Amino acid sequence: MTATDTHRAIDAVWRIESAKLIAGLTRIVRDVGLAEDLAQDALVAALERWPESGVPDNPGAWLMATAKHRAIDQLRRKTLLDRKHEQLGHELEARQEMAVPDLDAAIDDHVGDDLLRLVFISCHPVLSTEACLALTLRLLGGLTTDEIARAFLVPEPTIAQRIVRAKRTLADARVPFEVPRGEEFAARLSSVLQVIYLIFNEGYSATAGDDWMRPQLCDDALRLGRILVGLVPQEPEAHGLVALMEIQASRTRARVGPSGEPIVLLDQNRARWDQVLIQRGIAALARAGELGGADGPYALQAAIAACHARARTPEETDWVRIASLYDALGRIVPSPVVELNRAVAHGMAYGPAAGLELVDALTSEPALSSYHLLPGARGDLLAKLGRFEEARPEFERAAALTRNLRERELFLERAAGSRR
Repeated sequence: MTATDTHRAIDAVWRIESAKLIAGLTRIVRDVGLAEDLAQDALVAALERWPESGVPDNPGAWLMATAKHRAIDQLRRKTLLDRKHEQLGHELEARQEMAVPDLDAAIDDHVGDDLLRLVFISCHPVLSTEACLALTLRLLGGLTTDEIARAFLVPEPTIAQRIVRAKRTLADARVPFEVPRGEEFAARLSSVLQVIYLIFNEGYSATAGDDWMRPQLCDDALRLGRILVGLVPQEPEAHGLVALMEIQASRTRARVGPSGEPIVLLDQNRARWDQVLIQRGIAALARAGELGGADGPYALQAAIAACHARARTPEETDWVRIASLYDALGRIVPSPVVELNRAVAHGMAYGPAAGLELVDALTSEPALSSYHLLPGARGDLLAKLGRFEEARPEFERAAALTRNLRERELFLERAAGSRR
């Protein structure tokens, strides 16, 4: 194996093992920042040694053992006034002598519980949404600071500061490394699901930049969602979120043209939709229903996506069903954005005049004052009604509001097409 092949193998191992490694170390040292530092030290050691020695048979156990050795070294260098630190040092030193099979157990025995704890600590309510996104991708997604920065189109130092501050905030707040219980579990799980879906959405419809999509972020979110389902298999909304992401991700190849231009849903070549992802999504949606979660917010959105996925042509889309699903979603999680989507669905189901009436009722909504999709939707409905002179300024306003170059071009094309 060449040095290049070894480095590629290390990258792959890190993506697979890093979350388990950081989770296991956090359980031991009770500090997520220190745990990540120790894991990074182990990665550096692997980059130094594996090109010569080769990738070990159990790379995860090797990384865990190396990280524990680093922890022992750090503890030895410090003045251990706290007896708990002394006990931790003795415990780590004793484990240093464990045989390889025992190292396997050390990383595997608590991996599910540890990962779930790490999920909840990465999305803890003491952190801002931006900090949760960055920390989750860093600790659970295995992404580098540079990769996260490029994904969200912000300077690398900004992401680095968010991650450092997030870890400091968790340490200062003495956030316990545990899974919440009772009513707190449901609330905290909702936050976790929201963070994962925000990551997915940023990949699916980039808010800014030159690209319509960032598929790698979609893949990262999907992987996190699948991990979460494995950790909380009885939670219907986790299955609902995975169902939604699977079905939406199935359209990736059809959403972008040869030059990177956006292709809207009704114009997509459905033969390019990934049927494997669709079937996985429909199966996850069915599982959410079996667990009693068919009316959950993510399950309802997944059901809407499934309506599109089942339609072989745009004309076969069951828009009446989609409109009713949006009605239900609006009752459960009322929001201006849901109402806008509901208006569009009603416009497709019952005619553009019906949709326009609902959209016009949202034009004074403060939360949508700078939301580009409101004038975009209004322009589309006006164009369908043949009111092109009214539609054009709506498309132009949508173009001015969006921060995504590809989306801006799409709206400007629609505006040009309205000059009739």
